[in-house]
Amino acid sequence: MNHATRRRLAPLEPVRPVTRWLLGVAFFILFFVVWAAFTLGGFVSPTFLASPVAMAHEGWLLFTEFGFLHDIGMTVWRVLGGFVLAAIVAVPLGIAMGAHKGVEAFLEPFVSFCRYLPASAFIPLLILWAGLGELQKLLVIFIGSVFQIILMVAVTVGNARKDLVEAAYTLGASANGIVRRVLIPGAAPDIAETLRLVLGWAWTYVIVAELIGSSSGIGHMITDSQALLNTGQIIFGIIVIGLIGLVSDALFKWANRRLFAWSAL
Repeated sequence: MNHATRRRLAPLEPVRPVTRWLLGVAFFILFFVVWAAFTLGGFVSPTFLASPVAMAHEGWLLFTEFGFLHDIGMTVWRVLGGFVLAAIVAVPLGIAMGAHKGVEAFLEPFVSFCRYLPASAFIPLLILWAGLGELQKLLVIFIGSVFQIILMVAVTVGNARKDLVEAAYTLGASANGIVRRVLIPGAAPDIAETLRLVLGWAWTYVIVAELIGSSSGIGHMITDSQALLNTGQIIFGIIVIGLIGLVSDALFKWANRRLFAWSAL
């Protein structure tokens, strides 16, 4: 093994952007090849796993005959609505917890307790309180996201560099000035990264919300397809969720790089 090969295989050795892109695409190609070999080769019954060809055909039917675009739009609206509500509540609370130890002592036990409660466990109560409409689905996503964001933001703000805080005090900054001029700007890139990660989790909550008492959305389509044993539509719905997630993640990364370009310096 030559020196160049050993260097490429070394731990934490970065790869070129083009190489990273090619390797990522190669895995997807390998995945589909193995999937096609098992299904088209007759090793797996179509009842349990549709082939890529059957999945693509069912996906075409979903768009052309069953109004799947409407389902996608409803799911995206629910994810964004619940996530934005959670961020509006959680980010200020997280900043307050990270900046003020008294607030942290008051809120942290309750927030930590709630963080371990699965959002799906609240669905029966939310149906009683909010019915089967959009509010119930938004609240499931809100509950699943808000406590995670609060704690992660609090940790990020609390890890601020103490030398910067002391320097600001030396220059005459007030307590509120420390929060506004030191803690929040310093934590902003990591807060944005926290929101990006939690947005991915919000997609798991919306599908759970749509599996029960919903008349639209990707989760509703998956439930109907399961009743009909149509694994092609189920797999297509799952893939669409993954693709939307990749797009939203890429947009979040792009926005973070534009807003906080200075953090990479």
